[in-house]
Amino acid sequence: MKVSIIIPFYNCPYIDQAIKSALGQTYKNIEVIVVDDGSTQYVNKIQPFKNRINYIRKENGGTASALNTGLRHATGKYFAWLSSDDMFLSNKVFDQLQFMQRKRAEISYTAFKTINEKNHIVNEVRSKQFRISEFRKMLLRGCPINGCTVMADIDLIKRVGLFNERLQYTQDYEMWCRISLKTPIKYLDDPLTLYRVHSNMGSVKNSQGIYQETIHVQKKYSSLYKAIEHDRRF
Repeated sequence: MKVSIIIPFYNCPYIDQAIKSALGQTYKNIEVIVVDDGSTQYVNKIQPFKNRINYIRKENGGTASALNTGLRHATGKYFAWLSSDDMFLSNKVFDQLQFMQRKRAEISYTAFKTINEKNHIVNEVRSKQFRISEFRKMLLRGCPINGCTVMADIDLIKRVGLFNERLQYTQDYEMWCRISLKTPIKYLDDPLTLYRVHSNMGSVKNSQGIYQETIHVQKKYSSLYKAIEHDRRF
């Protein structure tokens, strides 16, 4: 089964490391799609890999737009998202795909390790598997899923709808909320992604915008989850 690794890229100095980690997977039935979201810096770092990736350049439209562009061009059965400042461990795709097939899961996420600008491991972040009702309650408190640990059946993404391009910062959070209305999100307790924490990362620079969008998403899905629980009781 082919896995499409989609890397949205916008002026990120770590892009070459992300691409290397994607191409270095032990599981070889992959395609690596780099979506350049109108970058003006560090584009030269992609050049050495262009004969091994699908490089798509587009006008700047944000992360959701870049992800959706990648999904529209993907030819794999599954989709994995890799941010341009993060990295996959070499066994990431193989181990997660095996896990999903064993669990018959349409979507899963994993534990991860945080790294700094020099690739030194700082921390390890783990979760656990929750029942769907508990997981929805967690989602209403905040996003427990690191988007770059997710692997999902592309048919599932198309069925629920692509990422919401009106959301500039929380397009992933809203997507997991939406998917949780349709199917359980399985958890693999193995850190397979290196998540880079640095001063220039979007979650640091855009904290106010993230907060406002988060409140919007929580209000929307709080009412939807309540409706499901009400229908279940009656």
